[in-house]
Amino acid sequence: MRNLVYFVATTIDGYITTASDVDPDFLLYDGPQAANLLQEFPETIPGHLRSLLGVPDETPNQRFDTVLMGRATYDIGRAIGVTSPYPHLRQIVVSSSLGPSPDPAVEVISSDVVSQVHEIKRSNGKDIWLCGGGNLAASIINEIDEFIFKISPVVLGGGVSVFGELVGPRKLTMTSHRVYENGFSLLRYRQVAGSSTNALHPKTSHSAR
Repeated sequence: MRNLVYFVATTIDGYITTASDVDPDFLLYDGPQAANLLQEFPETIPGHLRSLLGVPDETPNQRFDTVLMGRATYDIGRAIGVTSPYPHLRQIVVSSSLGPSPDPAVEVISSDVVSQVHEIKRSNGKDIWLCGGGNLAASIINEIDEFIFKISPVVLGGGVSVFGELVGPRKLTMTSHRVYENGFSLLRYRQVAGSSTNALHPKTSHSAR
């Protein structure tokens, strides 16, 4: 079965954006970590930015061949006219309000999210990248196999959290970590089987806006 990987940039206090910002420019993208991330995860660069960052169109996908996102994440690109942000990946948007897909290259899931994600995981291919947002991650947390947090040395104090609603407590096992000289950290975790101390009944209404 393919892994669903929540690969996301966050502050040290666990926020992926402010309540109003759609472009989290307070997160740390430049620095010694950039080359490593680009080499390991070139497919996570949006199509319209690949040439600017020196990623040729023919660059093969290293880890992922599918991207899963909520509507708020998808709308970041739509706001600047990009309706197919990752043309080199299978693109899936979870939303109950988006309606028909704005682009033939983008699939929309509007119901039975957990079961549909589970079926995608059972199909052949590389791993699946969950790129956002927090509410979607919370609603399908039982399907997430790995967490990779790109942590910027920033304290935000509020906004949209990595998990938009209560999902725990849950125990995670750290599988690797790296701290760069600029304070940026890359932390990897996997869930400990059966570690949830409360019964979680995922909801799609919050994440599928």
